[in-house]
Amino acid sequence: MKVSQLTVRSAYEATDYSTLTALQPTLVFAFGSVDALRGAASALSSAFADSHLVGCSTAGEISQQGVEDGSLVVTALRFEHTRVEQVSAILADMADSFAAGQRLAQGLEIEGLRAILIFGQGVAINGSAVIGGLASVVGAHVPITGGLAGDGGAFSKTWVLDDMGLSSDRLVCVGLYGEKLEFSHGSFGGWSPFGPARKVTRSDNNVLYELDGESALEVYKKYLGDHAKGLPASGLLFPFAMLGSDHNDVGLIRTILAVDEASGSLTLAGDIDPNGYLKLMHASTDALVEGAESAAQAAQAMHANDNDGLALLVSCVGRKLVMGGRVDEEVEAVGEVFGRGATLAGFYSYGEISPFAPSVDCKLHNQTMTITYLSESA
Repeated sequence: MKVSQLTVRSAYEATDYSTLTALQPTLVFAFGSVDALRGAASALSSAFADSHLVGCSTAGEISQQGVEDGSLVVTALRFEHTRVEQVSAILADMADSFAAGQRLAQGLEIEGLRAILIFGQGVAINGSAVIGGLASVVGAHVPITGGLAGDGGAFSKTWVLDDMGLSSDRLVCVGLYGEKLEFSHGSFGGWSPFGPARKVTRSDNNVLYELDGESALEVYKKYLGDHAKGLPASGLLFPFAMLGSDHNDVGLIRTILAVDEASGSLTLAGDIDPNGYLKLMHASTDALVEGAESAAQAAQAMHANDNDGLALLVSCVGRKLVMGGRVDEEVEAVGEVFGRGATLAGFYSYGEISPFAPSVDCKLHNQTMTITYLSESA
């Protein structure tokens, strides 16, 4: 497998993609700010007409050089032994999430399917339902990784790029086939819970109405204090840890996508256990950097060879807000684990998709660093 990368820092200048097209890539990833991606979408489609093109808008771009805002990172992969299929589906609304996941999976050839990468719009979506729809068709043995698009923290409108161009209502997945494909993954948070566990007393899929019989929004605002004025964006600093009915941590974090003052509800990025408990969380930069390093170590532990490859990093925008000027440190920590043979690419997202390593049971994560490592054996 060969990898080449280009970072575009101006959305208004013509870009020469010849160094990437010379690779005759099988698959091209493009992650950029809303303006950068929209400005380059047509040129990308023309330049890589013979390749599969996937990507999305972001809340920050990750490249070999670190983390940037307002840029476009284009990474080209040429597989020698791996076949790539792409399927896209329209997402009508949040309630269509499970069915949209099924439609994606139904477009893939199941025989020989080794892994799936998926990217979706990040606002009006139930990410865990999309994953559930995919898994219901392809089976739980196929690992699924990817992420939900961002728009710089505005939570207004996100974009997805595929072979058909740019769209605000499509989901795209890539199926990977071939015995020589090396596909490993890792996911880790670094957040710490605080305060009492609150019982979920009314919810509907990913919409939380009541905690301990009180308005979920009002309970949440009490905890946030002055931070409540900045909702929903300030909710990225205080996600929920999901606990089971026995109060045990299930290893999943849920972040807030939207608030509804009229109903007193919170819309979370994925499903909530209606019989479970939720507990608020917070984090320090050091803890988040250590979490990113742990995710990289988990992915590396699954890896069977030392061949050069691509480390695809999808990290939550909430982590970026907490770390501020030190955000590059979590990307540097990942790079140190994989070494010089790995090209780093990815984005800050509104939801991260990965199994718990080394399991292949895929989940929607929030506030985590998830890493997918792609390479080919000799």
